[in-house]
Amino acid sequence: MKNLVLILFLFGITAPVFSQIIQLDEVFIYPVKYKYLFEVVDADSDANVKKLEIEIAKFDVTKQEYYSDEYDGYNVSFYIPEGYAVAAYDKEGNILRTIERYKNVKLPILVSRALVKRFPRWKLEKDIYKVNYNESTWNAKKIYKLRLTNGDKTIRVKTDEKGNFL
Repeated sequence: MKNLVLILFLFGITAPVFSQIIQLDEVFIYPVKYKYLFEVVDADSDANVKKLEIEIAKFDVTKQEYYSDEYDGYNVSFYIPEGYAVAAYDKEGNILRTIERYKNVKLPILVSRALVKRFPRWKLEKDIYKVNYNESTWNAKKIYKLRLTNGDKTIRVKTDEKGNFL
């Protein structure tokens, strides 16, 4: 029993000697606007839309060559093939509000389920996803405008991100 305890003690002392020290590359720290990300980014939203919204949150207007602290705010436009976003920043670099519009993006599961339940034989022809964020109210309004077809019939519906029809 003494030998077993001694062997375990020696093994416990020598084990850290064989551990590796990993040297990491440079770490970049971005100022992120968490209020904006909390309100706008959903786990189930389109991947390209998420990437653009994260870029909007990481964008630092104070580091740009056109920045001057004598101006009260800046409007910056961001574009991807699926749509665009315009963000208004104050002179400290905080997001004041955004207007975003995307075409033909992947619908969230809740919206898809609501469509199938309410319009079972209809086909999604086109969708537009709009986001309006306002920092003063800490609120984001998200709307999906959908065009559905069934043969020669066409209807337009609006829903929020939870699948509630408006």
